[in-house]
Amino acid sequence: MIKTISDKNRTIQYVAHLAAWLCFFFLPYLVFFPRLRDFSMSNHMLTVIVLNNIMLMVFYYLNTMVLIPKLLIKEKWVLYILSLVGCLLFFLYVPRTLAMMIYPPEIPLNVTENTRGINRSTRIGRIRRRPYADFFNTVLFLLVITFGACIEVVRRWLQTEQNRKETEHERINTELSFLKSQVNPHFFFNTLNNIYSLAIVKSDKTAHAVLKLSAIMRYILTETERNLVPLENEVAFIHNYIELQQVRLTDKVQVNFNIEGNTAPLLVAPLIFIPFVENAFKYGVSTKEQSSIEINLKVTEHTIYFYAKNHIVHSENNMMENTGIGINNVKRRLELLYPEKHQLSHLTENGYYIVNLEINTLS
Repeated sequence: MIKTISDKNRTIQYVAHLAAWLCFFFLPYLVFFPRLRDFSMSNHMLTVIVLNNIMLMVFYYLNTMVLIPKLLIKEKWVLYILSLVGCLLFFLYVPRTLAMMIYPPEIPLNVTENTRGINRSTRIGRIRRRPYADFFNTVLFLLVITFGACIEVVRRWLQTEQNRKETEHERINTELSFLKSQVNPHFFFNTLNNIYSLAIVKSDKTAHAVLKLSAIMRYILTETERNLVPLENEVAFIHNYIELQQVRLTDKVQVNFNIEGNTAPLLVAPLIFIPFVENAFKYGVSTKEQSSIEINLKVTEHTIYFYAKNHIVHSENNMMENTGIGINNVKRRLELLYPEKHQLSHLTENGYYIVNLEINTLS
């Protein structure tokens, strides 16, 4: 399949080059010659034109395929200029000399006595040499060379830019894969700790917690391999996580999870909200005093607004365990997945920790 596409592109390139050369060579004659009455072209003139055109093609590809890659790109300016000067001199004199040998120009009838003492080739050169021919050919040569150089430089720049984008894309994918691989162990580590605490006290809620964990594991194993998932699936995942956390909570903790808007049409990066939810439960829950967690998700046509608010519960264990892996992870993922399409803010206010995240889902 790839080979077929490559062959097709190569064929299109060949056809485009052929069409460009045909237009370059024949358009001037099609435009100007029909306006000239009784115009006739000698065999010698036709030969000169054909040889000039062939030489222009040769120098075009010599410049783009050899001189530019070997000299200009490597900044060998002197050698490049000297090579062009040599090509120009070759173009000015060799085609005309060859044309003289193939089809010598006809000698006008009025050239008689004053040219008898001069040999034929010299006579022909004096008769047919036009003062503006060298200037015209030089301009034509420089036009073709400059046009070819511009095309080649632009082509190489586009190729370099494409390679840079592919390299950057590959780097981002690699980094995202690494960050995603960090999410799962970090999440499971915290969740298993919660279930372990239930098992220690032989709680009847342990079985229910294991069931919820299996649902969460199924989601992570099946959905998070994709770059984007339906937002409603991510919401269901957060619901399961909250229910799993509530298994171990007491009546002193109040949790509110509110959804506003239609979540079905939108896609979002998987596990993009869960680190903030985790954080709220890990550092906002107290077994000794009243505490609350509020999580809101508002959806408009192309924008997702996420809001999380929790009490700041200070404890020695929380301070020791706070490595910041989850939050730093999601910040980096947001930078890579939604560059200039998200706004994240977090602040401490009146004993609460508040997170606001806005994501624009437009591609």
